[in-house]
Amino acid sequence: MKKQFIKPVVQSIVLCFILLIAFVAKAQSDKDKGLIADCDNAKKEFLHTDALLKKLFDGAYGYAIFPNVGKGAVGVGGASGKGIVYEHGKIVGKAKMTQVTIGFQFGGQAYMELLFFENKESLDHFMADKVEFSAQASAVAITEGGSANAKYTNGIMIFTHQKGGLMYEASVGGQKFDYSAFEK
Repeated sequence: MKKQFIKPVVQSIVLCFILLIAFVAKAQSDKDKGLIADCDNAKKEFLHTDALLKKLFDGAYGYAIFPNVGKGAVGVGGASGKGIVYEHGKIVGKAKMTQVTIGFQFGGQAYMELLFFENKESLDHFMADKVEFSAQASAVAITEGGSANAKYTNGIMIFTHQKGGLMYEASVGGQKFDYSAFEK
């Protein structure tokens, strides 16, 4: 009698577990699709603002786009955003950017960030979670023609594009990136 009862219970638990895994995988997939769509739109916005970036997109070994970076501060500040990483124009993974700053600062803002990788070594360095930018790293705030004189520093070139908000800032800090490959 007990065996007859246990078998359907175990089967039900296994079925629920399988359905839960499928639901989580689909939710993650939908979230990734939304992030990819946001990156596509951010790329269009970067190119609309400065058409000269097309040459960089075409010539770079790889790039990462963070379409929605949020930043806020009252004395101590922080920023974070998620993005997609591309190698030769093909999606290879995703990354998370975090930033901490200390100093005189107040406000909040949203912006997009774009990183170009000059060669395989610089992209591999990024994918190994070894890229951190110190206070001395400089990003080009994208404007029409602003990319014309931009140069790679240690194999990476950084651009930002303000989306909104207002930030008063005289601070130091750094950015850190965590990369994860998409499963094939």
